[in-house]
Amino acid sequence: MKRIPLLLSSLALFSFGAKAQGYDITVNFKNAKDTMAYLVKYTWDQQYISDTAKNIKNGVMRFKGKTDLDKGVYVLVNQDKAIYFDFFINESQKFTIEVNHNDIVNTMKAVNSKENELFFSYVKFMSNKNIEFNKTREKAAGKPDSAKIVTDAIKTLNEEVKKFEADYMIKSKGTFVYDVMNLKSEKEPTDVPKASNGRPDSVYSYYWYKNHYFDGVNFKDERIIRTPFFDDRVKKYFESVILNHPDTVIVEIDKILAKCEQDNLVYNLLLGYFTHKYEQSKIMGFDKVFVHLADKYIISGKASKVYEKETVTKIKERVDIMRNLLLGAQVSDLYVIDTTDAKTVRKWGFDTASSSKAITDLYYKHEKDLQPLWKTLHSVQAKYTILVFWAVDCGHCKTEVPKLASDLKAIKGKVDYKVFAVQTKDELYSQWCKFIIDNNLNDIIHVYDPIHINNLKEKFDIYSTPVIYLLDQDKKIRAKRVGAEQVVDILKSFEGIKDEPVKEETPAKKEEKKDDKKDSKKKK
Repeated sequence: MKRIPLLLSSLALFSFGAKAQGYDITVNFKNAKDTMAYLVKYTWDQQYISDTAKNIKNGVMRFKGKTDLDKGVYVLVNQDKAIYFDFFINESQKFTIEVNHNDIVNTMKAVNSKENELFFSYVKFMSNKNIEFNKTREKAAGKPDSAKIVTDAIKTLNEEVKKFEADYMIKSKGTFVYDVMNLKSEKEPTDVPKASNGRPDSVYSYYWYKNHYFDGVNFKDERIIRTPFFDDRVKKYFESVILNHPDTVIVEIDKILAKCEQDNLVYNLLLGYFTHKYEQSKIMGFDKVFVHLADKYIISGKASKVYEKETVTKIKERVDIMRNLLLGAQVSDLYVIDTTDAKTVRKWGFDTASSSKAITDLYYKHEKDLQPLWKTLHSVQAKYTILVFWAVDCGHCKTEVPKLASDLKAIKGKVDYKVFAVQTKDELYSQWCKFIIDNNLNDIIHVYDPIHINNLKEKFDIYSTPVIYLLDQDKKIRAKRVGAEQVVDILKSFEGIKDEPVKEETPAKKEEKKDDKKDSKKKK
């Protein structure tokens, strides 16, 4: 039996009113030794306890309540949190299941529940076919033609299963069981045309599969959320079926949400899932999906059942920062001071100013003198600008920045680049200068913001260091938040520079080197 984690309470998102008819479900579990059992509800990719049967005697488990249970697929779980079997709770919520612990699959019987009787027939057939195949494989083990025996058995069983499933889907059409089995079933094209090489056209097969992937799935039916297959179906589509590109993902999410009813459970859960998934994505460029979802659904007011106003406000604040840092966006200019002019600025007292007002007063006092000292990001003349935000007291930065400088030597003269490194802690000026000298970081433009006019956190989303952006000559983002070890390879890919293959020495060349070493030792 499969073990599953059980969550003892449901999210507020899933708390919906029910008609006060109630439920009364009895499981006559012959030969069961449990003293307690759980009625567990599938909800997306989680399971939630809906009821508990305590003090079980003679295998009789009873779940009873005054309000209807949410319609969907449930699972009976024993006191050790291991699964017994799945069953349906739908329109009829007063029924009995009879089963023998000694042979659960073949003894399951539903009383007053045609849907469960229909579902159990499917489980019995599939389980017995698996047993049949395993027996065939065991008998074939060790025989000279075992591979052929197993292959023939698989072919026969597959044909039998396909026929059964086709007949089963016809028989169950119009029931919730059909809807659940449809979520589980893969669609396959028929009459696939031949490609120019004479083989089945794989391009045709792919687009057929993609276009028919969600055939028969009713996104307006909240019950599909409470099945063990819907989450896998959706996740597989976005992870394995469609092109893994932000623009493609955006189009496909919009298509799916358009099939839902706004504010129903399916819509709310999918919107919440996609928003969280792409906000947390570690794949460069997929923050564009999050920004799109926030703009189109959340900030626009189409997610009032998912997010509270305070949360929407926070999301908007976050998105306002992120939208200006998407791939292809031109970054804001920076007005900063170079290390060579830092001493002048420090003499004016910016490093000892104790308040925003004091800094503002100093700024206006020395405004004219500051003008020729400004070093701006947009004035950097290079095909690529490597923009680095770092702090000299950050252990990771102290490793990454020297490594970046060292790695870049491999493409010096081959790629037109400059490094614009912004020190985020102006109070560490002395340590910063010493680190630059000690590590010979002379090929980098070193700047900082002692006047505090750039608001780095909001402009460049700097909440930790180091942060590296790769910009083109127009200061548009080509790559972002990359590691120092990735920079050279990314720039090479931009320029189409391929690494030269390592030439492997021939045996003759190796022997020649050995002889040279021997001769060298003799001379010594």
